[in-house]
Formats: sequence, structure tokens, C-alpha cells
Amino acid sequence: MHDVHDDTTWERGGARMRFDIDRYLDKVAALDDSDIDYERFADEPLSDDVLRCLRYMHDVEHHTTCYLRDLLVTSAHEDPAVTSFLAMWSYEEFWHGEAIGKVLEAHGELAGRDRVALTRRRVGADRLRTLGFMAVSSFTDNVVAIAMTWGAINEWTTQAGYLRLASVADHDVLSPLLRRIARQEGRHIDFYASQAEERLTSRSAQRWVRTALKAKWKPVGSNVMPNAETDHLVRMLFGGSEGAAMSERIDERIDRLPGLAGLGLVDDVRRSVAA
Repeated sequence: MHDVHDDTTWERGGARMRFDIDRYLDKVAALDDSDIDYERFADEPLSDDVLRCLRYMHDVEHHTTCYLRDLLVTSAHEDPAVTSFLAMWSYEEFWHGEAIGKVLEAHGELAGRDRVALTRRRVGADRLRTLGFMAVSSFTDNVVAIAMTWGAINEWTTQAGYLRLASVADHDVLSPLLRRIARQEGRHIDFYASQAEERLTSRSAQRWVRTALKAKWKPVGSNVMPNAETDHLVRMLFGGSEGAAMSERIDERIDRLPGLAGLGLVDDVRRSVAA
């Protein structure tokens, strides 16, 4: 299984390039699902395991605006390129959640704002998380390096998860939709990864980021979803030989960021849950 990128700017043939924010802004768009026949699910429904993954993805995509809140209370808000990207990132992720919601609705399940409201009530306001971002930002500007590196890892795993679920489900309607979402995630990867590399030039930034990742990184959405749901997603998408190879590829990408070699973050999670 190969990663899907759309006009990748961060890495081609091992040569890394600066992300072109203006080019990205020209391409920003709501996910086009006008040709997706959601009614087909009535005759070709998805398995319970696949639907369980989609519920997770729906809820996490719609939680993006809360992640945006946490980033904007840090010094990240001082960089106009970062804020321009984050506004459009949140917009595109919203439409990913909406598309997945249509799949859930086609199976008679709750989706959209009603489901999001339930998720947010379960999670709570989580104001301490926001205050934590503010506190760290008051001590060091390296909080932005942490956020950008964290974002790159989350986007790498998210894109891989969509592609893996498309393969596992092997569904004529769902799989093309998930691959389309993964293609947009590729542009998000390019931004975060290029920002991470630019901000990891100093030893201080490398120490801060490495320490934060080792202490706190968990799969995207694990702070929103119950542990049982995160474990199911990891087993479903990162289990078996293909899942192991996928997690190893992501760890290799992390290794290539300055000062981050040898963390083994993704494979450690896979081994703890999916092995």
C-alpha cells in the first residue's frame, strides 16, 4: 500500500522543499463527494468493525476545531502562515467529518452536529488542556515546534489509517471516498512536516520535542475517544503484517526529522495493542 499525496511539496525523492502556503490556499476546498452514491450502502452495508472505525474518524475529524483552539492560545498565532494554514486545515477536516457522517447516516446511525454534541459533552470542556498549552507557551516558543511535529505524526497516521481502512473494507463506495480524504490529508502532512523540520534546527527545540513526544504522544483522537475504541482502531488498522509495515514506515519518517531518530512511537503503540 502506497501513501497518497496531492502535489506533495515536503518530500520528493528524498529532497525536501519549503511548503508553498499560497499554492495550498489556492487549492483549499470542501471535499467533493458529489459522485459518491451513499444510497448504495442500503444494499451493500459495511461490517460492524468498519462502522466502528468510521464512528471514531467522524468524531475525531469534528474535534479538529477544538485542537485549533488549543494551538491558537500559543505563540503559533503570531505566525501568519501558520494561522492561514490552520484555518483552512480546520475547514477541510470539517468536510471530512461530514462525508463520513453521511456514511453513518446511510446505516441509520447518528452523525453530524447531534453526534458531535454528544461527544463534546462526554469529553467535557477540557479547559485544563487549553491552559496547559498556554502555560507551556509562556515558558518557551518551542511549543510551536512541538505542535507542528505532533501534527505531522498525527497526519501521517491519519492518512495511513484512511488508506488501510479503504483496503480492509474493499467497498466500491467507501474505499474511493476514503482515498479521496487521504489525498487531502497529504497536503496537511506537507505543511506540518515542513514546519517541523524548519523548527527542529536547534538542539533546544529537539530536546523539547523529543521529551514531549516520549512523555505524551498517543494515537490521534485518544484524548477524545474511549480507550476501547482507540484500541479497536489500532488493532483493525495497524494489526497484522501490513499494519506492522505501515507503522514502521511512519516511524522511519519521524526518524528523518532532526533529532528525533529512534523514538519508535507508532510501532510501540501497535505492539502494545495490535500485536
